[in-house]
Amino acid sequence: MKEVVLDTETTGISVKDGHRIVEIGCIELDDLIPTKNRFHCYLNPERKVSEEAFKVHGYGDNFLSKQKKFNEVAEKFLEFIYNKRLIIHNSEFDLSHLNNELKLLGKPKIDNEVVDTLALAREKFPGSQINLDALCKRFRIDNSRRVTHTALIDCDLLSKVYINLIDQKEPTLNFQENSQLHQKKDDKKLFYYKRVVKPTEVELNKHEQYLKKDLKKNFFN
Repeated sequence: MKEVVLDTETTGISVKDGHRIVEIGCIELDDLIPTKNRFHCYLNPERKVSEEAFKVHGYGDNFLSKQKKFNEVAEKFLEFIYNKRLIIHNSEFDLSHLNNELKLLGKPKIDNEVVDTLALAREKFPGSQINLDALCKRFRIDNSRRVTHTALIDCDLLSKVYINLIDQKEPTLNFQENSQLHQKKDDKKLFYYKRVVKPTEVELNKHEQYLKKDLKKNFFN
């Protein structure tokens, strides 16, 4: 299954306060390798950006007022993510805003499988900082371009963080074949992978021969 690394920027934190999306960024992965297939757009949220949000992404009201509205890009966005697993850092935030936009258009919620890298990081590094900058630092990923939070830059960084979080150092390998699928009990659509590498029969035979040789050597010495 192809995957999509997804990120959004908004006018503020909560949809309950009427906040809307101002940017959507998506990068497609095929066997963990980024393809040239991307989706990106700035959006007119039809409301003012909060001061806190402006400090995060730097998108002002004047700039955003000239952009398309969500209803003008919704179909292309849904087509882009169709039948693909979504990779999101703190999926609750992004999905709440995306589903709110869809609700305003009378469309159903996103039903894709989701890998939440925040949950992965929390399980792997309990008690440590697990924001995107901290994870980039941990995995020695260059995030110098991330002066402000922009969706496509964050997606690019998250795709690299994701590969490290699932211990998949060789993107050309099919990690699904050597992995066990784990599913959170409280969400049938939220998945993550734990890599389990099994030795081949050839490797097991070589190991057995080595042990016999080593045992014989130690016995006679």
